[in-house]
Amino acid sequence: MKLNSQILSMPPSGIRAMFNLAEKYDDVISFGLGDTAFDTPKNVIGSVKKAFDDGYTHYVSAQGLPVFREAVAKKAKEFNGIDCTADNVHITFGAGAGLLLTFFTLLDPGDEVIIHSPCFPNYHQYICLPGAVPVVVDTYEKDGFRITAEALEAAITPKTRAILINSPCNPTGAILEREDLEQIAAIAKKHDIVIVSDEPYETILFDGRKHCSIASLPGMENHAITVNSHSKSYAMTGWRIGYIIAPVKVREQMSLLQESMGSSVTSAVQVAAAEALNGPQDVVWEMTRAYEKRRDVLVNGLNTIKGFSCAMPGGSFYAFPNITGTGMKSQELAMMLLDKVQVVTIPGTAFGDAGEGYLRMVFAQEEDTIAAGVERIRSVFGSK
Repeated sequence: MKLNSQILSMPPSGIRAMFNLAEKYDDVISFGLGDTAFDTPKNVIGSVKKAFDDGYTHYVSAQGLPVFREAVAKKAKEFNGIDCTADNVHITFGAGAGLLLTFFTLLDPGDEVIIHSPCFPNYHQYICLPGAVPVVVDTYEKDGFRITAEALEAAITPKTRAILINSPCNPTGAILEREDLEQIAAIAKKHDIVIVSDEPYETILFDGRKHCSIASLPGMENHAITVNSHSKSYAMTGWRIGYIIAPVKVREQMSLLQESMGSSVTSAVQVAAAEALNGPQDVVWEMTRAYEKRRDVLVNGLNTIKGFSCAMPGGSFYAFPNITGTGMKSQELAMMLLDKVQVVTIPGTAFGDAGEGYLRMVFAQEEDTIAAGVERIRSVFGSK
C-alpha cells in the first residue's frame, strides 16, 4: 500500500523514543516527558462534569463556543495586552493542532518558515506537512539560547513567509524579553512576514520575570498569530484544548479548514476551559512557585556533578544542562543513564543539531523525585 511521501519523511520523536525505551526498565525516574505532576484544578474538573450533565454532548461551531472564545479574548487583553475580540479567537485540539492549522492556512508548498534550534521537534512536522520548508537558525548558550535579530535577517529570503518563536522555550527554558521581541517585530514589519508565537508556557516564568506577547506590540495586529493552550498553565495536558488568536480574515479560514479536520473541539471541554480562565487563578501561580523551587533543586544539583554545567532557565519546566564536560555525546549519555541508573533524560539532538552536547530534563515532578534522580546521576559521574 503506497503511503504519503510527507508522512514517510517525518522523523520519529526522540522524546517518545526514550519514553518507549524506559518502559523496559523497573524503578525508573523520568525527566523525559513534558507533563506535570499536578492534577487539573478541581473547579475545572467539576465544570466538565456539570457540562456533560447539562447536555454539552453535541456538535458546536468549528470556531468554538462563545463562552470560551470570550474568556480567551478577555484574558488576552488583560494578561497579554493583545487587542482582540472573540471573533479573533479560534479553538483548537491543543497548541500542536493549532500550529498545524496555522501553517496549513498560511503556507503554500515551497514557502519558508524560520525556526530556531534547539526547538520542539514537532515544529518541523507542522511546517513540512503543508509542503513548506523549515529554515533553521541555531541559537547558543552564550546568548541564553535567544534567537537574535541579526541571525533572523541573515536567514530571510524571498520565500520567507513566517517566523516561528517560542518563549518561554521548550527545550531550553529561554526567554525572549520585550527588547528581543521589538527587534523581531521590526523585522516582520520590514519584510511583511508573519510571526507565529507559540506561548503555552506563558505563566511559568521565574525570578520575577513577566511574559510579553509579540502580538501586543504596536503595529503587529496583522503580523502576529498567537497559539496557546491550557496544557501547562492549568495542568490539562490530557484534555487537548488550545486556541489561536489571529486577524479575523485569517481566523475565518482556520475555522473553515477545521470543519474538514475534526469539526469542533469537545463542547464540554470548552466549557471547562472557560471555567479555568474565569475561575480563581491562585492555583496557576502556586504551580509556578512550585516549579521554581523544583528548578532550583535540579539545576543546583546538576551543577555539583562532574562534567555537568547548567544555566538557570528563565521559564518553562525544562533544564538544558551542558554535558560536554563528560566527554560523551548526548545520545550516548542519555542511553547510559537509562541503562545504568534508570534515569530518563532526552538527548539534546532530539531538538536539532544545535542540541548536541546537552540534555533536556523536565523538573515538573516532586522535589524528592528530582533530588533522587540527581543522586543517581551523581553515582555515575561523582561530585565536582
